[in-house]
Amino acid sequence: MTVTTGGLAMLSEMLSKLPPSERKIASYILENPQESITMTASELGKNSLTSSAAVIRLCKSLDLKGFQDLKLRIAGDLQKTGENGFRDIEPNESKFNIIEKMTSNSIQTIKETAELLSIDELSKAVEDLQKANNIHFFGVGASSIIAQDAQQKFLRINKNATAFSDIHMAATLVANCQENDVVFGISFSGKTFEVAKLLELANKQGAKTISLTKYGTSIVSEQAKIRLYTSATREPTFRSGATSSRIAQLHVIDILFMCVASQAYDETVTYLDETRDAINFLREKIKIKLK
Repeated sequence: MTVTTGGLAMLSEMLSKLPPSERKIASYILENPQESITMTASELGKNSLTSSAAVIRLCKSLDLKGFQDLKLRIAGDLQKTGENGFRDIEPNESKFNIIEKMTSNSIQTIKETAELLSIDELSKAVEDLQKANNIHFFGVGASSIIAQDAQQKFLRINKNATAFSDIHMAATLVANCQENDVVFGISFSGKTFEVAKLLELANKQGAKTISLTKYGTSIVSEQAKIRLYTSATREPTFRSGATSSRIAQLHVIDILFMCVASQAYDETVTYLDETRDAINFLREKIKIKLK
């Protein structure tokens, strides 16, 4: 399956991080998207005063398979209608408007995240998670909440999962990782130094490493063998891991969980039933004591 949207979002997010020649091409495409999708790499290079080689390098910087992949995504973007963009909350906003804006922002974040998820990288991540002896999720601050959610989900299907928020405890755990263990670093910004160092340590131990960051190159994604991206949500005033970025991260965790669960469907259902029965057993005991 090929993702057919998300090209313009990729270019916009990466624009300031690209080398000069690639930045010129990205700017040209963003200003002339309709014309750009009709060009060859050579024509685009000529029109952007660069070269066809720079066009190919741009596609590699975007983690795309080639220029045709980029053109396909941009063409899909141009077919989209009715998108309002991310809208910030205003002073003394009405409850109705806040409900409408937050819902719209969350829906758009989820859609953009789906566009930015590489099926190839997702498949590799699912395979590693399936085979893992241990899965260690780690995030700092708001991202630690996502790590805990992931731990809870994978524990329910009999995966040995941890989610330490203490950096020293996490480092101790990673120092003892084996080849079939997975260390999963979560950081929306991709700039969380502690997460990057834990992934680096995991690589030295020979463990599998996966990152979950907003789209773009970062110190966290650079340390991961498998890179998963969320939408680079735009929240100018109320920028917080408690809003759209959190929704995007949870969405990816849910996708991973469902993919892993689907590969061993009958076994997963059995584990889920057993954990549900265990919780119900505890509740019954509590009811008896309260009586």
